[in-house]
Amino acid sequence: MTDQMQANRTANPSTTDTERDAPGTATADELLVSSENGPRPTLSVVMPTLNEEAGVRKCIEQVKSALVELDVTGEIIVSDSSSDRTPEIAAELGARVVTPDGMGYGYAYKYAFERARGDYVVIGDADTTYDFEELPKLLELVREGDADMVLGSRLDGKIKSGAMPPLHQYVGNPLLTKFLNVFYDAGVSDAHSGFRVIDREVLDRLDLRSDGMEFASEMIMEASAKGLRIEEVPITYHEREGEATLDSFRDGWRHVKFMLINAPSYLFSVPGLAFFLFGVLTMALTLADARLGNATLGINSMIAGSLLTIIGFQIATLAVFSSIAADPIKRPRDFITNWIRAKFKLEHGASMGLLLYSIGTVYVTLVVAQWATSGYDTVPFAVRSMVAFTAIVLGTQTIFSSFFFSMLAQAQD
Repeated sequence: MTDQMQANRTANPSTTDTERDAPGTATADELLVSSENGPRPTLSVVMPTLNEEAGVRKCIEQVKSALVELDVTGEIIVSDSSSDRTPEIAAELGARVVTPDGMGYGYAYKYAFERARGDYVVIGDADTTYDFEELPKLLELVREGDADMVLGSRLDGKIKSGAMPPLHQYVGNPLLTKFLNVFYDAGVSDAHSGFRVIDREVLDRLDLRSDGMEFASEMIMEASAKGLRIEEVPITYHEREGEATLDSFRDGWRHVKFMLINAPSYLFSVPGLAFFLFGVLTMALTLADARLGNATLGINSMIAGSLLTIIGFQIATLAVFSSIAADPIKRPRDFITNWIRAKFKLEHGASMGLLLYSIGTVYVTLVVAQWATSGYDTVPFAVRSMVAFTAIVLGTQTIFSSFFFSMLAQAQD
Protein backbone atom coordinates (compact mmCIF):
# COMPACT_ATOMS: atom_id res chain seq x y z
CA MET A 1 0.00 0.00 0.00
CA THR A 2 1.32 3.45 -0.87
CA ASP A 3 2.00 6.15 1.72
CA GLN A 4 -0.99 8.11 0.39
CA MET A 5 -3.27 5.11 0.78
CA GLN A 6 -1.99 4.47 4.30
CA ALA A 7 -2.62 8.11 5.20
CA ASN A 8 -6.12 7.86 3.78
CA ARG A 9 -6.78 4.72 5.77
CA THR A 10 -5.64 6.46 8.93
CA ALA A 11 -7.99 9.34 8.12
CA ASN A 12 -10.87 6.81 7.84
CA PRO A 13 -10.48 4.59 10.94
CA SER A 14 -13.90 2.98 10.44
CA THR A 15 -12.56 1.06 7.46
CA THR A 16 -11.47 -2.46 8.37
CA ASP A 17 -9.43 -5.11 6.64
CA THR A 18 -12.54 -7.21 6.12
CA GLU A 19 -14.00 -4.48 3.90
CA ARG A 20 -11.33 -4.95 1.28
CA ASP A 21 -12.47 -6.33 -2.05
CA ALA A 22 -9.39 -8.57 -2.28
CA PRO A 23 -6.19 -9.13 -0.28
CA GLY A 24 -3.71 -6.33 -0.89
CA THR A 25 -6.31 -4.09 -2.53
CA ALA A 26 -7.68 -1.03 -0.77
CA THR A 27 -11.36 -0.22 -0.58
CA ALA A 28 -12.93 2.79 -2.22
CA ASP A 29 -13.18 4.56 1.13
CA GLU A 30 -9.46 4.13 1.70
CA LEU A 31 -8.62 5.39 -1.77
CA LEU A 32 -10.98 8.37 -1.76
CA VAL A 33 -9.50 11.61 -0.42
CA SER A 34 -12.46 13.56 0.88
CA SER A 35 -10.68 16.55 2.41
CA GLU A 36 -8.70 19.24 0.69
CA ASN A 37 -6.24 18.96 3.57
CA GLY A 38 -5.78 15.22 3.09
CA PRO A 39 -2.92 13.47 1.29
CA ARG A 40 -2.31 14.46 -2.28
CA PRO A 41 -4.30 12.15 -4.60
CA THR A 42 -3.17 10.62 -7.85
CA LEU A 43 -6.44 11.44 -9.61
CA SER A 44 -8.74 14.42 -9.48
CA VAL A 45 -12.16 13.67 -10.98
CA VAL A 46 -14.04 16.88 -11.75
CA MET A 47 -17.80 16.92 -12.37
CA PRO A 48 -19.72 20.14 -13.12
CA THR A 49 -23.29 19.79 -11.88
CA LEU A 50 -26.52 21.68 -12.39
CA ASN A 51 -29.43 19.83 -10.77
CA GLU A 52 -28.08 16.31 -11.32
CA GLU A 53 -29.54 14.61 -8.26
CA ALA A 54 -30.91 11.83 -10.47
CA GLY A 55 -27.49 10.75 -11.71
CA VAL A 56 -24.72 12.06 -9.46
CA ARG A 57 -24.87 9.12 -7.05
CA LYS A 58 -24.33 6.53 -9.76
CA CYS A 59 -21.47 8.54 -11.28
CA ILE A 60 -19.65 8.86 -7.96
CA GLU A 61 -20.06 5.15 -7.26
CA GLN A 62 -18.59 4.42 -10.70
CA VAL A 63 -15.59 6.63 -9.92
CA LYS A 64 -15.06 4.73 -6.68
CA SER A 65 -15.13 1.43 -8.55
CA ALA A 66 -12.54 2.79 -11.00
CA LEU A 67 -10.28 3.84 -8.12
CA VAL A 68 -10.43 0.31 -6.69
CA GLU A 69 -9.63 -1.22 -10.08
CA LEU A 70 -6.72 1.17 -10.57
CA ASP A 71 -5.65 0.89 -6.91
CA VAL A 72 -4.81 4.61 -6.80
CA THR A 73 -5.93 7.44 -4.57
CA GLY A 74 -8.35 10.00 -5.94
CA GLU A 75 -10.56 12.92 -5.12
CA ILE A 76 -13.96 13.74 -6.59
CA ILE A 77 -14.65 17.46 -6.97
CA VAL A 78 -18.24 18.38 -7.71
CA SER A 79 -18.37 21.93 -9.05
CA ASP A 80 -21.98 22.64 -8.26
CA SER A 81 -24.54 25.31 -9.14
CA SER A 82 -27.64 23.27 -8.30
CA SER A 83 -30.88 24.14 -6.59
CA ASP A 84 -31.77 20.49 -5.86
CA ARG A 85 -30.12 17.87 -3.61
CA THR A 86 -27.10 17.30 -5.85
CA PRO A 87 -24.52 18.81 -3.45
CA GLU A 88 -25.92 16.96 -0.42
CA ILE A 89 -25.82 13.61 -2.22
CA ALA A 90 -22.28 14.24 -3.48
CA ALA A 91 -21.01 15.23 -0.03
CA GLU A 92 -22.61 12.18 1.58
CA LEU A 93 -20.65 9.96 -0.81
CA GLY A 94 -17.33 11.59 0.00
CA ALA A 95 -17.03 14.09 -2.84
CA ARG A 96 -15.68 17.59 -2.26
CA VAL A 97 -18.38 20.05 -3.25
CA VAL A 98 -17.31 23.49 -4.40
CA THR A 99 -19.58 26.33 -5.48
CA PRO A 100 -18.27 28.45 -8.38
CA ASP A 101 -18.56 32.20 -7.92
CA GLY A 102 -19.47 32.62 -11.58
CA MET A 103 -21.79 31.14 -14.18
CA GLY A 104 -21.18 28.73 -17.03
CA TYR A 105 -20.06 25.20 -17.88
CA GLY A 106 -16.50 26.25 -18.61
CA TYR A 107 -16.27 28.42 -15.52
CA ALA A 108 -17.37 25.50 -13.34
CA TYR A 109 -14.48 23.46 -14.68
CA LYS A 110 -11.90 26.23 -14.32
CA TYR A 111 -13.01 26.91 -10.76
CA ALA A 112 -12.58 23.24 -9.88
CA PHE A 113 -9.23 22.94 -11.68
CA GLU A 114 -7.79 25.59 -9.37
CA ARG A 115 -8.65 23.35 -6.44
CA ALA A 116 -7.72 19.98 -7.94
CA ARG A 117 -4.55 18.44 -6.53
CA GLY A 118 -4.14 15.20 -8.48
CA ASP A 119 -1.35 14.33 -10.90
CA TYR A 120 -4.01 13.53 -13.49
CA VAL A 121 -7.31 15.33 -14.00
CA VAL A 122 -10.43 13.51 -15.16
CA ILE A 123 -13.48 15.39 -16.39
CA GLY A 124 -16.95 14.08 -17.06
CA ASP A 125 -20.62 14.93 -16.68
CA ALA A 126 -22.59 13.68 -13.68
CA ASP A 127 -25.68 12.68 -15.68
CA THR A 128 -24.73 8.98 -16.19
CA THR A 129 -24.08 9.44 -19.91
CA TYR A 130 -20.43 8.55 -19.30
CA ASP A 131 -19.50 5.35 -17.48
CA PHE A 132 -16.65 6.28 -15.17
CA GLU A 133 -15.81 2.60 -14.79
CA GLU A 134 -14.24 2.98 -18.24
CA LEU A 135 -11.78 5.46 -16.74
CA PRO A 136 -8.85 2.99 -16.47
CA LYS A 137 -8.48 2.59 -20.23
CA LEU A 138 -8.35 6.37 -20.71
CA LEU A 139 -5.90 6.90 -17.88
CA GLU A 140 -3.55 4.18 -19.09
CA LEU A 141 -2.41 6.11 -22.18
CA VAL A 142 -1.63 9.23 -20.15
CA ARG A 143 0.15 7.36 -17.34
CA GLU A 144 2.27 5.44 -19.85
CA GLY A 145 3.32 8.68 -21.54
CA ASP A 146 1.60 7.81 -24.82
CA ALA A 147 -0.67 10.87 -24.72
CA ASP A 148 -1.00 14.24 -23.03
CA MET A 149 -4.79 14.14 -23.19
CA VAL A 150 -7.13 11.24 -23.90
CA LEU A 151 -10.73 11.57 -25.05
CA GLY A 152 -13.43 8.97 -24.73
CA SER A 153 -14.84 8.76 -28.25
CA ARG A 154 -18.56 8.20 -28.40
CA LEU A 155 -18.70 8.27 -32.20
CA ASP A 156 -16.01 5.60 -32.52
CA GLY A 157 -17.53 3.64 -29.64
CA LYS A 158 -21.11 2.66 -28.89
CA ILE A 159 -24.05 5.01 -28.42
CA LYS A 160 -26.93 3.40 -26.56
CA SER A 161 -30.42 3.72 -28.02
CA GLY A 162 -31.94 7.04 -26.96
CA ALA A 163 -28.67 8.35 -25.50
CA MET A 164 -28.03 10.93 -28.24
CA PRO A 165 -30.54 12.63 -30.56
CA PRO A 166 -30.03 11.58 -34.21
CA LEU A 167 -29.43 15.22 -35.17
CA HIS A 168 -26.49 15.32 -32.74
CA GLN A 169 -25.17 11.86 -33.60
CA TYR A 170 -25.24 12.09 -37.38
CA VAL A 171 -25.04 15.82 -38.08
CA GLY A 172 -24.12 18.11 -35.20
CA ASN A 173 -21.20 16.34 -33.52
CA PRO A 174 -19.58 14.98 -36.73
CA LEU A 175 -19.87 18.37 -38.43
CA LEU A 176 -18.47 20.34 -35.48
CA THR A 177 -15.66 17.80 -35.16
CA LYS A 178 -14.89 18.18 -38.87
CA PHE A 179 -14.71 21.96 -38.51
CA LEU A 180 -12.35 21.67 -35.56
CA ASN A 181 -10.11 19.18 -37.34
CA VAL A 182 -9.89 21.37 -40.45
CA PHE A 183 -9.26 24.58 -38.54
CA TYR A 184 -6.92 23.19 -35.88
CA ASP A 185 -5.60 19.90 -37.29
CA ALA A 186 -6.66 18.06 -34.13
CA GLY A 187 -7.27 14.69 -35.82
CA VAL A 188 -10.00 13.54 -33.43
CA SER A 189 -13.22 11.64 -34.07
CA ASP A 190 -15.36 13.15 -31.29
CA ALA A 191 -14.25 16.66 -30.39
CA HIS A 192 -17.11 17.29 -28.01
CA SER A 193 -16.95 14.24 -25.83
CA GLY A 194 -17.02 15.40 -22.22
CA PHE A 195 -15.13 12.39 -20.83
CA ARG A 196 -11.41 13.16 -20.77
CA VAL A 197 -8.17 12.54 -18.90
CA ILE A 198 -5.32 15.02 -18.97
CA ASP A 199 -1.96 15.25 -17.29
CA ARG A 200 -2.01 18.00 -14.67
CA GLU A 201 1.19 19.64 -15.94
CA VAL A 202 -0.28 19.70 -19.43
CA LEU A 203 -3.53 21.21 -18.15
CA ASP A 204 -1.58 24.04 -16.56
CA ARG A 205 -0.04 24.83 -19.96
CA LEU A 206 -3.43 25.42 -21.57
CA ASP A 207 -4.68 28.98 -21.61
CA LEU A 208 -8.35 28.19 -21.04
CA ARG A 209 -10.59 31.26 -21.00
CA SER A 210 -14.08 30.15 -22.04
CA ASP A 211 -16.86 30.17 -19.47
CA GLY A 212 -19.54 28.53 -21.60
CA MET A 213 -20.11 25.29 -23.48
CA GLU A 214 -17.38 26.11 -25.98
CA PHE A 215 -14.93 25.18 -23.23
CA ALA A 216 -14.94 21.61 -24.60
CA SER A 217 -13.74 22.87 -27.98
CA GLU A 218 -11.20 25.23 -26.46
CA MET A 219 -9.39 22.43 -24.62
CA ILE A 220 -8.74 20.57 -27.87
CA MET A 221 -7.99 23.72 -29.86
CA GLU A 222 -5.42 24.83 -27.28
CA ALA A 223 -3.85 21.38 -27.02
CA SER A 224 -3.59 21.01 -30.78
CA ALA A 225 -2.22 24.54 -31.28
CA LYS A 226 0.48 23.78 -28.70
CA GLY A 227 1.44 20.52 -30.40
CA LEU A 228 0.27 18.27 -27.56
CA ARG A 229 -0.54 14.61 -28.12
CA ILE A 230 -4.27 13.89 -28.19
CA GLU A 231 -5.43 10.27 -28.29
CA GLU A 232 -8.86 8.65 -28.15
CA VAL A 233 -10.34 5.39 -26.91
CA PRO A 234 -13.83 4.14 -27.77
CA ILE A 235 -16.41 4.38 -24.98
CA THR A 236 -20.07 3.60 -24.49
CA TYR A 237 -22.43 6.55 -24.27
CA HIS A 238 -25.51 6.01 -22.12
CA GLU A 239 -28.89 7.64 -21.77
CA ARG A 240 -28.83 10.46 -19.25
CA GLU A 241 -30.64 10.58 -15.94
CA GLY A 242 -32.54 13.82 -15.36
CA GLU A 243 -33.46 16.69 -17.63
CA ALA A 244 -31.07 17.88 -20.35
CA THR A 245 -29.81 21.46 -20.11
CA LEU A 246 -28.33 21.84 -23.61
CA ASP A 247 -29.74 24.02 -26.37
CA SER A 248 -28.65 22.26 -29.57
CA PHE A 249 -28.61 25.18 -31.99
CA ARG A 250 -27.46 27.86 -29.57
CA ASP A 251 -24.63 25.75 -28.16
CA GLY A 252 -23.69 24.49 -31.62
CA TRP A 253 -23.43 28.04 -32.93
CA ARG A 254 -21.32 29.05 -29.92
CA HIS A 255 -18.85 26.30 -30.78
CA VAL A 256 -18.66 27.32 -34.44
CA LYS A 257 -18.34 31.00 -33.59
CA PHE A 258 -15.58 30.29 -31.08
CA MET A 259 -13.64 28.16 -33.57
CA LEU A 260 -13.84 30.82 -36.27
CA ILE A 261 -12.92 33.72 -34.01
CA ASN A 262 -9.81 31.85 -32.91
CA ALA A 263 -8.73 30.89 -36.44
CA PRO A 264 -8.33 34.17 -38.39
CA SER A 265 -6.70 32.36 -41.32
CA TYR A 266 -9.94 30.54 -42.07
CA LEU A 267 -12.19 33.44 -41.11
CA PHE A 268 -10.31 36.19 -42.97
CA SER A 269 -7.17 35.15 -44.87
CA VAL A 270 -8.52 32.30 -47.01
CA PRO A 271 -11.82 33.90 -48.11
CA GLY A 272 -10.17 37.31 -48.48
CA LEU A 273 -7.44 35.97 -50.75
CA ALA A 274 -9.95 33.91 -52.73
CA PHE A 275 -12.24 36.91 -53.36
CA PHE A 276 -9.29 39.14 -54.24
CA LEU A 277 -7.68 36.74 -56.73
CA PHE A 278 -10.98 35.87 -58.40
CA GLY A 279 -11.84 39.56 -58.69
CA VAL A 280 -8.47 40.47 -60.19
CA LEU A 281 -8.69 37.56 -62.62
CA THR A 282 -12.19 38.62 -63.71
CA MET A 283 -11.03 42.20 -64.30
CA ALA A 284 -7.98 41.05 -66.25
CA LEU A 285 -10.00 38.76 -68.50
CA THR A 286 -12.54 41.51 -69.12
CA LEU A 287 -9.82 44.03 -69.88
CA ALA A 288 -8.30 41.57 -72.39
CA ASP A 289 -11.67 41.08 -74.14
CA ALA A 290 -11.51 37.38 -73.29
CA ARG A 291 -14.32 35.01 -74.22
CA LEU A 292 -15.55 32.11 -72.10
CA GLY A 293 -17.16 29.80 -74.63
CA ASN A 294 -19.92 31.79 -76.24
CA ALA A 295 -19.92 34.39 -73.46
CA THR A 296 -18.22 37.75 -73.79
CA LEU A 297 -17.11 39.54 -70.65
CA GLY A 298 -18.19 43.15 -70.59
CA ILE A 299 -18.80 46.04 -68.28
CA ASN A 300 -20.97 44.03 -65.90
CA SER A 301 -18.19 41.49 -65.47
CA MET A 302 -15.74 44.31 -64.81
CA ILE A 303 -18.01 45.78 -62.14
CA ALA A 304 -18.37 42.37 -60.49
CA GLY A 305 -14.60 41.82 -60.62
CA SER A 306 -14.00 45.22 -59.07
CA LEU A 307 -16.40 44.56 -56.22
CA LEU A 308 -14.86 41.14 -55.52
CA THR A 309 -11.36 42.63 -55.54
CA ILE A 310 -12.29 45.37 -53.09
CA ILE A 311 -14.20 42.99 -50.82
CA GLY A 312 -11.34 40.50 -50.84
CA PHE A 313 -8.79 43.18 -50.02
CA GLN A 314 -10.91 44.43 -47.13
CA ILE A 315 -11.39 40.95 -45.66
CA ALA A 316 -7.69 40.12 -46.01
CA THR A 317 -6.68 43.26 -44.15
CA LEU A 318 -8.88 42.12 -41.26
CA ALA A 319 -6.68 39.01 -40.98
CA VAL A 320 -3.65 41.24 -40.49
CA PHE A 321 -5.44 43.46 -38.00
CA SER A 322 -6.72 40.49 -35.98
CA SER A 323 -3.24 38.96 -35.80
CA ILE A 324 -2.09 42.11 -34.00
CA ALA A 325 -5.13 43.25 -32.00
CA ALA A 326 -6.44 39.83 -30.92
CA ASP A 327 -4.83 36.82 -29.28
CA PRO A 328 -6.34 33.90 -31.21
CA ILE A 329 -5.54 30.31 -30.34
CA LYS A 330 -4.33 29.67 -33.88
CA ARG A 331 -2.58 32.67 -35.37
CA PRO A 332 -2.56 33.17 -39.16
CA ARG A 333 0.39 31.34 -40.68
CA ASP A 334 0.03 32.29 -44.33
CA PHE A 335 3.09 33.86 -45.92
CA ILE A 336 1.49 37.23 -46.68
CA THR A 337 0.18 37.84 -43.15
CA ASN A 338 3.43 36.70 -41.52
CA TRP A 339 5.50 38.85 -43.87
CA ILE A 340 3.36 41.90 -43.16
CA ARG A 341 3.62 41.31 -39.40
CA ALA A 342 7.40 40.93 -39.56
CA LYS A 343 8.50 43.35 -42.29
CA PHE A 344 5.72 45.77 -43.06
CA LYS A 345 6.10 49.42 -42.08
CA LEU A 346 3.79 52.40 -42.35
CA GLU A 347 5.96 53.88 -45.09
CA HIS A 348 5.61 50.72 -47.19
CA GLY A 349 1.84 50.75 -47.06
CA ALA A 350 1.53 54.49 -47.55
CA SER A 351 3.82 54.40 -50.58
CA MET A 352 2.02 51.44 -52.13
CA GLY A 353 -1.36 53.03 -51.52
CA LEU A 354 -0.23 56.36 -52.91
CA LEU A 355 1.05 54.62 -56.06
CA LEU A 356 -2.26 52.84 -56.65
CA TYR A 357 -4.21 56.00 -55.90
CA SER A 358 -2.03 58.04 -58.28
CA ILE A 359 -2.38 55.56 -61.16
CA GLY A 360 -6.15 55.60 -60.83
CA THR A 361 -6.29 59.36 -60.41
CA VAL A 362 -4.17 60.01 -63.52
CA TYR A 363 -6.52 57.96 -65.67
CA VAL A 364 -9.62 59.57 -64.17
CA THR A 365 -8.07 63.01 -64.73
CA LEU A 366 -7.56 62.18 -68.41
CA VAL A 367 -11.21 61.08 -68.66
CA VAL A 368 -12.36 64.33 -67.02
CA ALA A 369 -10.14 66.33 -69.39
CA GLN A 370 -11.64 64.47 -72.36
CA TRP A 371 -15.10 65.25 -71.02
CA ALA A 372 -14.25 68.95 -70.70
CA THR A 373 -12.75 69.24 -74.20
CA SER A 374 -15.80 67.56 -75.69
CA GLY A 375 -17.99 70.33 -74.38
CA TYR A 376 -19.14 68.25 -71.40
CA ASP A 377 -20.95 65.78 -73.59
CA THR A 378 -21.63 62.33 -72.20
CA VAL A 379 -18.48 60.20 -72.10
CA PRO A 380 -19.10 56.50 -72.68
CA PHE A 381 -18.22 54.39 -69.63
CA ALA A 382 -15.24 52.17 -70.40
CA VAL A 383 -13.96 49.10 -68.60
CA ARG A 384 -10.64 50.88 -68.09
CA SER A 385 -12.46 53.49 -66.03
CA MET A 386 -13.59 50.74 -63.67
CA VAL A 387 -9.98 49.61 -63.27
CA ALA A 388 -8.98 53.17 -62.42
CA PHE A 389 -11.77 53.57 -59.88
CA THR A 390 -10.79 50.24 -58.29
CA ALA A 391 -7.17 51.39 -58.03
CA ILE A 392 -8.29 54.61 -56.30
CA VAL A 393 -10.38 52.68 -53.77
CA LEU A 394 -7.63 50.14 -53.05
CA GLY A 395 -5.03 52.87 -52.79
CA THR A 396 -7.13 54.84 -50.33
CA GLN A 397 -7.80 51.71 -48.24
CA THR A 398 -4.12 50.80 -48.23
CA ILE A 399 -3.01 54.21 -47.01
CA PHE A 400 -5.46 54.42 -44.12
CA SER A 401 -5.14 50.71 -43.28
CA SER A 402 -1.38 51.17 -43.00
CA PHE A 403 -1.85 53.92 -40.44
CA PHE A 404 -4.31 51.76 -38.50
CA PHE A 405 -1.96 48.77 -38.63
CA SER A 406 0.86 50.94 -37.32
CA MET A 407 -1.34 52.15 -34.44
CA LEU A 408 -2.23 48.58 -33.47
CA ALA A 409 1.40 47.44 -33.63
CA GLN A 410 2.50 50.40 -31.50
CA ALA A 411 -0.20 49.69 -28.93
CA GLN A 412 1.05 46.10 -28.59
CA ASP A 413 4.66 47.13 -27.96
